[in-house]
Amino acid sequence: MQEHAVHSKPHPSRSRPPLRQVAVGLAVALALALAGCAVGPDFKTPVLPKAADAPYTETPLQAETVSAHGDRVGPSGVGQRLINGQDLPAEWWKLFRSEPLDQLIRAALEHNPTLDAAQAALRQAQENYNAAAGTTYYPSANLQLGGGRQRAILSGSTPNEFNVYSGTIGVSYTLDLFGGERRQLESLMAAADYQRFQTEAAYQTLIGNVVTTAVQEAALRGQLEATRELLKAQETQLRIAEKQVELGAQPRAVALTQGTLVAQTRAQLPPLEKALAQTRHQLAVLAGRFPGEGGLPEFHLESLRLPDALPVSLPSALARQRPDIRASEALLHQASAQVGVATANQYPQITLNGSYGTQHTVLPTMDIGNTLWGVTAGLTQPLFNGGALSAKRRAAEAAYQQAEAQYRATVLKAFQNVADSLRAIDADALALRAQADAEAKARESLDVNTRQYKLGGISYLALLDAQRSYQQARIGLIQAQAARYSDTAALFLALGGGWWNHPAATGQTGG
Repeated sequence: MQEHAVHSKPHPSRSRPPLRQVAVGLAVALALALAGCAVGPDFKTPVLPKAADAPYTETPLQAETVSAHGDRVGPSGVGQRLINGQDLPAEWWKLFRSEPLDQLIRAALEHNPTLDAAQAALRQAQENYNAAAGTTYYPSANLQLGGGRQRAILSGSTPNEFNVYSGTIGVSYTLDLFGGERRQLESLMAAADYQRFQTEAAYQTLIGNVVTTAVQEAALRGQLEATRELLKAQETQLRIAEKQVELGAQPRAVALTQGTLVAQTRAQLPPLEKALAQTRHQLAVLAGRFPGEGGLPEFHLESLRLPDALPVSLPSALARQRPDIRASEALLHQASAQVGVATANQYPQITLNGSYGTQHTVLPTMDIGNTLWGVTAGLTQPLFNGGALSAKRRAAEAAYQQAEAQYRATVLKAFQNVADSLRAIDADALALRAQADAEAKARESLDVNTRQYKLGGISYLALLDAQRSYQQARIGLIQAQAARYSDTAALFLALGGGWWNHPAATGQTGG
């Protein structure tokens, strides 16, 4: 139990109590507490198994992906070199060499409310730690002042009214002999670390969402433009077919078939337009804007540059670079500290209290002053609680085991992300080359079939097949181009995003 006390000037007629002895006693107690042991496990960063040092994928990857060439491939067809052991830059999105993308990401980092919420949560966790540190390392001191007017009626005398004033300073400190308070402080520090890495993960997630959404917009815009071009060509062909039907050169079934193809292609436009509009809305919200504000840049696949060099961190460094792994490690640290808290609660607790103050009674004819001081100590030892404290310790140990398993799961998932991304990078390059070849051949076939049809060399059904094949190949090429950009961004995110190289990084890879 803590006693509140206040400092007030003592009455000159009273001797000063040994206040220095009170302060010295509390200082000695504080030193003993800080030098005391801390029960429970001392946390150490988990050591990854030897398998974590192996390559990310079971079968070796080529040092460079294949390249693709073609009139419509553009910069997305370059070969990409994997540079093992090279660090990822903090502003990795600049590797796409798109100024509009860079400006949009900077706007999102400045105005996105999700980041504001994460930063506020981080400040809250840090201040909770600061508050606990103040009560753990320093004794609490409180000032209490009082005053009042009283009436006393003594036997055989007239009533006397007088004033009473008091002032007291109280100092209280709980000895942390077994480290329970320090373990609790360690737990709060781990909670702040967790929130710090969660904030960094929120940054990287936002950047990745902006990049992939911009790529999605560029892909949808490309598909929409390709579909409109195809529709325009098909409508031209429809007018030719209708003219031929009027002249009796073709049966009406030819015009009806072509009209059906035109209607089918036209029906593809509204879903693409809707998806493009929704993607633009998402970009606006990511940038902290309302969808109706406008002012967002338009993205095209031709305006992006595919990074030709891909820095790939060593597997041994991944666990220190992924924010989600570091956050999971912080939760494991917090669970470890809570085991210490639960263990310390089974041991005695000693509290020291010191107080010093004065009380003045002001009578009409005199001023009576009293000086009061005291030093007390109290010990609390749990004797019987139905096994509650032991059960809480076992529960804390189980919580630690749960956090440890979750940490391992997070590490495994992180390595899977990198392995999947590396395989996707290789497969995307092969797919783009195949799609570029298919699109070129389909376009050439359509040109040949169109000329032959005009000369009467092939049937109309053969021309329709050529049109459908080219349409599918063109859309497939655009999707393959977008996949290379998206999966490259996914690889950078899987590797941690390079946040540790930023001057204002919220954490350190070695800490």
